[in-house]
Amino acid sequence: MTEKTQKQCIEYKMRQPRIEKVVVNLNIGKSGEPLERAVRVLDELSGQTPYKAKAKKSIRDWGIREGEPIACVVTLRREKGLAFLKKVLPVVDNKISKRSFDEIGNFAFGLKEHIDIPGVKYDPEVGIFGMDVCVTVNRPGQRIKIRRKQTKHVGKKHLLTPEESIEYIRQTLGVEIV
Repeated sequence: MTEKTQKQCIEYKMRQPRIEKVVVNLNIGKSGEPLERAVRVLDELSGQTPYKAKAKKSIRDWGIREGEPIACVVTLRREKGLAFLKKVLPVVDNKISKRSFDEIGNFAFGLKEHIDIPGVKYDPEVGIFGMDVCVTVNRPGQRIKIRRKQTKHVGKKHLLTPEESIEYIRQTLGVEIV
């Protein structure tokens, strides 16, 4: 980000990037007791009740039927999302690959074991779960593009670029981009 762009972001409130939401996904692949344990883990980590995502289609070889709950997902917005990221990023050594960012500035990373998160202890009855963390970064005013009523176009100058998103994440969360 150039010096001129940084000054514009400081001057104009609507140009400042922000973390809109953090989506945490624990994909189990089967319903029943393992999914219930994953729901407990995600509820404990996030402080919110996760919802159960259902399979979109049947896969006979894996024993999955269409409509069967196979994952649990929770969406954290604003301060809760930022607090969760600050808790989870030390697990990946505060490093995110540049390839993790998409063309509009969002990024995602995964955790192999939830017990690596500081403050979480191993419980043999629960087990160990991996999770995907997807972060949506945008500017204020992006809602007009996705709302149901009176959808409008967002100009090219207002769209967030990956470079601006990387710089914002670097400054806000102290993350190293490799």
